[in-house]
Amino acid sequence: QLQLVESGGGLVQPGGSLRLSCVASGFRLYGYAIGWFRQAPGKEREGVSCISSSGITVHVDSVEGRFTISRDSAKNTVFLQMNSLKPEDTAVYYCAAVRLMLSTQCELRASAQLYWGQGTQVTVSS
Repeated sequence: QLQLVESGGGLVQPGGSLRLSCVASGFRLYGYAIGWFRQAPGKEREGVSCISSSGITVHVDSVEGRFTISRDSAKNTVFLQMNSLKPEDTAVYYCAAVRLMLSTQCELRASAQLYWGQGTQVTVSS
């Protein structure tokens, strides 16, 4: 059974930080691109950050310089370090995985993902 489990969400004040974790079980991260997605009430699920199987990272403009995606391959875990959080970052955050042909590829289209976690709530409010 292939599974992704997120953790680390919570309530933080604007300007604060959180680190989200995504643990994969049933498969190895090698060969997969892993992405972080978020969905706010009334909005579509959007891609935020991605790390390719070779370690190349991509972030959307709205989080560039504030969010950092990384991985610990030995623990089969991907992280999302979120700094300088803003109220507009409030959403349910999901990790997802997709197997791609090239190790350099990332995929930030929600419709292209194969496996999803259950999500973790991030709320940024004073």
